Formats: sequence, structure tokens, C-alpha cells
Amino acid sequence: MSNQKKLILIADDDADYLFQMEAMVRNLGFDVKTADGQHEAERMLDTIKPDLAIFDLMMENEDSGFLLAYKAKRKFPDMPIIIASAATAETGFSFDMHNTDDRNWIKADLYLEKGIRSDQLHREINKLLKL
Repeated sequence: MSNQKKLILIADDDADYLFQMEAMVRNLGFDVKTADGQHEAERMLDTIKPDLAIFDLMMENEDSGFLLAYKAKRKFPDMPIIIASAATAETGFSFDMHNTDDRNWIKADLYLEKGIRSDQLHREINKLLKL
């Protein structure tokens, strides 16, 4: 395994959160590209292949993160995707990535509630990238 930095794409329409996540992930030692929404992230995926992606759930639409994950997995089936959302806090919806039905339509590898701590995020990224 080369020690080249892994590239992580973060998409979120909340500029403050995007800035915080970018800083956190950079501090963990990764290269980062950011997109301010689903459509920009889709355009970026035409030109780059991230090693991992972190998508907000609700961007342009309530299901932007799911749509983005679906499209990204069709293009890069082996790219791990984390959905980060405050949807449970905002709507009461929750998703169980261990539930086969939820996994079949949510093309993400992990669902995290926003407010994740740096050490927890680092563990999850390393696990998904098998570092």
C-alpha cells in the first residue's frame, strides 16, 4: 500500500458544516475535495475518483445524499460512502444500515448522525478504507 494520501469527497449544502468537516478530515491526514451540494458533487465525480465520500442527506432535496450515493456507487462500486445527517434529529426518521431492506435502497456503507467526533470519524474512515 502506498502512503499516498487518500482523497475524501465531502458534499454538504451547509457551508459552516462543510468547512468544519473539511478541516476535521484534513487534520486526520487525508486530502479533501468539497462540494456544496448534490449537483456539484455529481460533476466532481465525473473528473475525480475519491477513495471515500461523505455525503449530507438533505441538500437540494430531502434525499439528495441517497441519490448521490446511488449514482456514485454505479460509477465506483468499490468506493465507501458515509451518509452524515441530522435527519433523525430534524425529522425523527432513522435508518438501519444493518437492515437488509434499508441497505438495498440506501447505497451507502455507513450512516452517521451529524455531530460526530473526530476520533470516531477517523475510526470509521479507517475501517471503510481498510487502513
